Amino acid sequence: MIFDPSNPPVSGRKASDGPVLRMEGISKSFSGVAALDNVSLQVARGEVHALMGENGAGKSTLMKILSGIVERDRGEICLDGEPVEIRTPKEALRLGISMIHQELNPVRAMTVSENLFLGREPCYRFTNVVNRRRQRELTRSLLREMDISLNPDARMRDLSVSQMQLVEIVKAVSYNARIIIMDEPTSAITGREVEKLFEIIGSLKSRGIAVIYISHKMDEVFRIADSVTVLRDGQYIGTRPSGQLDHDTLVRLMVGRELSQLFPRITPRKGSVSLEVEGLSKRGKFQDISFRARRGEVLGFAGLMGAGRSEIMETLFGMHRADAGIVKMDGREVHIHSPADAVRCRMALITEDRQLKGLNLKASVKANLTLVSLKKFSRFGQILQPGRESRAADAEIEKFRIKTRDRNQAVNTLSGGNQQKVVLAKWLLGDPEIVILDEPTRGIDIGAKAEIYRIIGQLAEQGKTILMVSSELPEILGLCDRVVVLCHGRINGEFERRQFDPERILKAAMGNGGGGAKSGNN
Repeated sequence: MIFDPSNPPVSGRKASDGPVLRMEGISKSFSGVAALDNVSLQVARGEVHALMGENGAGKSTLMKILSGIVERDRGEICLDGEPVEIRTPKEALRLGISMIHQELNPVRAMTVSENLFLGREPCYRFTNVVNRRRQRELTRSLLREMDISLNPDARMRDLSVSQMQLVEIVKAVSYNARIIIMDEPTSAITGREVEKLFEIIGSLKSRGIAVIYISHKMDEVFRIADSVTVLRDGQYIGTRPSGQLDHDTLVRLMVGRELSQLFPRITPRKGSVSLEVEGLSKRGKFQDISFRARRGEVLGFAGLMGAGRSEIMETLFGMHRADAGIVKMDGREVHIHSPADAVRCRMALITEDRQLKGLNLKASVKANLTLVSLKKFSRFGQILQPGRESRAADAEIEKFRIKTRDRNQAVNTLSGGNQQKVVLAKWLLGDPEIVILDEPTRGIDIGAKAEIYRIIGQLAEQGKTILMVSSELPEILGLCDRVVVLCHGRINGEFERRQFDPERILKAAMGNGGGGAKSGNN
């Protein structure tokens, strides 16, 4: 592996027979609310150690303490048996601790190369002038060694979410780390990229580097983890070898209860056709998309990353202008040129990237919940009535079981699952008739998933029309009445529930022939 020469290994590191990391009695509170209470974690050299728990269990807080983003209130951290103080991310990196964050935060105006070496740029001797040629060479070498095809000079703003995720992985690995923290590293990358990541993890293990792996995808955990530590409500529950756990046991440890019915039993009550899409096209993104959706129906959209699923939904919602096509609602042609038009047509879009497109992170939970529906809490549609707004926010917090101190808590301090529930509640407060869900459970735990599945079931039973994009096939099979399969921007199959077959759906997504019912005729 090629590392930045300006970031040499930390001198004086000594191998030992003990764990590379030991965290004991870690506690942390925010505004009087305990996020961690006497938590312990022990990680061996060269192991993949999964850290599991529901959103809000304290996983990210514990890792932020280890990576120097947050300071602990109490407890001890030891590396190779020696107590250490980690007050800043820079100190963590110097000690050989690198972290890949779940929510990406690249400098979008900069290039791939500039992002990779931000703050540690190779400079010409005796000057502070960046040696851009050397920086590009180092970037190309890193990308080549990890078999990733990206242009070092590409702007981050022009990359897809999955490509930005890969850049973050390369950046973390490029440090001379002895511990690499991976927080939901596969939440936005393709199957091929996941396999490549697992190869990289295997290489790190063979070199004695420890990987702390946070994921809600249990198949990944059982596939690559050597040990599993479970947190619940900010407390340590236990650590076990992964071979001694099965799916049901791990879920029970995480949530403290049985999840006997993950997917709700939806009583079929499909009504009239509410949405018709004919020949929708956008050059370079998707072509000739046609389908119909009914009231009370959950219509799924499956396909590999880059198939055009999100682009179709964003175009329907007016975020992009289509080149061709007709959209009808209740048999009447509509022209949606902006999200405001979509809202007037009683459509809602819960986007894939909740932090970038779904929330105002600097605002409170209340402000986010009522943002789309402010006119409902205004006199004559102009004078805001704070009391009505606050009561509505409190009702939504209770209805959606949002874990927050109160309505005024900043939304960026909530866990990922609770942020997603805020996004859902915000749009549903406007009582839409057509609800578009783009990866509604990306990066959230199994308990929060079960709650969102329950909400989707309730919406269907209320007669709402639901379009759902998901990369998780069990979600598609468990929730949807029909599924449209996309491949390279075109529909390559459509299946009724009675035709659901994972192998046929996957083949259609990979372009190996279509199947099922003829698109657009249901």
